Amino acid sequence: MIKSVNIPNPLAKSFKGKYFVGYADNLTFGKGTSAWAGLFNPVDSGIYLFVNVWTITELLGTPIRAQIWFNSTPPGAPVPSPLVTPANTAISPPPRPKVHLLEASNVTGSPCGGIKAFVRRATPETTLVFEEDGKYIFAPGGNLTVFLSNPESPEENAAGRVAFGWWEEKNYTL
Repeated sequence: MIKSVNIPNPLAKSFKGKYFVGYADNLTFGKGTSAWAGLFNPVDSGIYLFVNVWTITELLGTPIRAQIWFNSTPPGAPVPSPLVTPANTAISPPPRPKVHLLEASNVTGSPCGGIKAFVRRATPETTLVFEEDGKYIFAPGGNLTVFLSNPESPEENAAGRVAFGWWEEKNYTL
């Protein structure tokens, strides 16, 4: 008898030190501004970015809209989130992601270029979870950006948190 074990792909990637998690916390916006967080695959990374999961959490009790953009240039001056770690903490030294998790708060304007893939709405004090299982794939130079605004209550202050789980591969043949 031949025995086999099915290992979920994210777990297999974590075993190899290729799976990472991170988030952008306390993204502030409102009163005519927006905020965003995104995974950016540098042009010279030599890897493909596979998005496994992402979440949006509304923090201040105001409904928010999340636009999901592929390969756009978002407005504002982004800063790297320090809240990124490999999922496998048993590897020493710990692997470092090539993908950057960038964020910006209180920006004006909208993303340029790319494609607005879809829109989601987060109700007050909720977390929305989207499991993508790696089906969003970004080549070097590509990105996934979650753009937050509060069009239903534009005069109110708003805040959100965006989290991601992803893996990185040198190529993506089946």
